[in-house]
Amino acid sequence: MKIYFMNIKKIQEILKDEPKFRIKQVYEAIFAKFIEDWDEATNLPIALREKLKAEAPLEIKAEILESADKNTIKAAIDFAASAEATGEGGMGGRVETVLMRHGDNHNTVCVSSQIGCLLGCEFCLTGQCGFVRNLDHYEIIEQVLFFARYLRREGESERVSNAVFMGMGEPLLNYDEVMKAIRFLNDEETFNIGARKISVSTVGIIDGIKKIANEPIQINLALSLHAPNDELRRQIMPVAKNNPLKSLLKAVKSYIDKTNRKVMIEYLMLDRVNDSPAQAKELAVLLKENLGRLFMVNLISYNETQKYRTSPPAVITEFKKILEKEGIETVQRFKLGRDVQGACGQLAGQRNIEA
Repeated sequence: MKIYFMNIKKIQEILKDEPKFRIKQVYEAIFAKFIEDWDEATNLPIALREKLKAEAPLEIKAEILESADKNTIKAAIDFAASAEATGEGGMGGRVETVLMRHGDNHNTVCVSSQIGCLLGCEFCLTGQCGFVRNLDHYEIIEQVLFFARYLRREGESERVSNAVFMGMGEPLLNYDEVMKAIRFLNDEETFNIGARKISVSTVGIIDGIKKIANEPIQINLALSLHAPNDELRRQIMPVAKNNPLKSLLKAVKSYIDKTNRKVMIEYLMLDRVNDSPAQAKELAVLLKENLGRLFMVNLISYNETQKYRTSPPAVITEFKKILEKEGIETVQRFKLGRDVQGACGQLAGQRNIEA
């Protein structure tokens, strides 16, 4: 049995001469009981606990901000101690991750897969920060572990129920590590998060979409589209230059046919950029002609920057009505986390977070 954790090598080294059942005890302590200190692992010998405390501490270094309503918590986790962290790009080893609490034990962690991002989307703060490196799967898992511990302190019944790969970075450009993390989160011996409660969002990496379609695990796919045609998409999303809509949607259609899973089409509402009635009709035609079935559109109020503004509520409502009139299932994302810079497109590894 393997343990995935930032101190895994040290933990394994310490346990190499221990009986085999010890590894299972350690595994359960970290990922089932979510202990934060080795003293809590009372089924381990005192001498072993002391050695683990001294040489492989369980502390996760992070700073947090809570929204005013306490339903959104953003954490900046410091991976600077990792030997792979380069410190380039102005972000060092810091990664931002967000917990969204919806009530009734529905707790979603928005996970980052990279430090920074290579793709440079015009509207995304993460994309404007540059790229530092991919995260290893245990660093991805550690983000969920941090909030699993946070919820444990809130009450024994509170657990992470959902995970969405919609944080910093493009998940499909770190495919292998992301899939390792997903399998671990899904494992009934660890977090036991249902596959259908795990979602991966991509700006449209065609090769990655083809690969995920062949995965045996039934996770959800979301496509960040944000434009109804190639010309506009290339203006706001540089990745579109090498991933034209015809090829991209062909890959998504193949995913739908192979998995029989509904795809979420994410669409940021940018004032006077992509939100006109004509563009709503164009989007409807594009999706119906290329996807046919098993998709829905999620309209997202943009979190404003100096360059773009969000569409007015009346404009979003009209856009939604047009899509629905065309027979397209459409929802509007509920706003969470703006006051802690933890909403869509706002994660940037900033250092101005206070504990």
